[in-house]
Amino acid sequence: MKLLPVTAERELRWLGQWVMPKVLDGDHRFVLTALGARRMRLEHEERFGGGLVPLVASRLMRSMQAGFEALNQALKARAESS
Repeated sequence: MKLLPVTAERELRWLGQWVMPKVLDGDHRFVLTALGARRMRLEHEERFGGGLVPLVASRLMRSMQAGFEALNQALKARAESS
């Protein structure tokens, strides 16, 4: 995993690579946007690239979807509890 440039209080990104670059890369990011006093929007995204993507994309997304949804729900619950 490689941490990509971070924008303080705005964006956190990292790049995960399977085996070697451009085979199966996952560019994962969290972006924060202020919506006013004590309100923020969190966007959570992962984009895949590399030579294996056409062969594994649908299976990969099915296997990761539940984990992404669980993470998003846990973040929401934590944010709303403070």
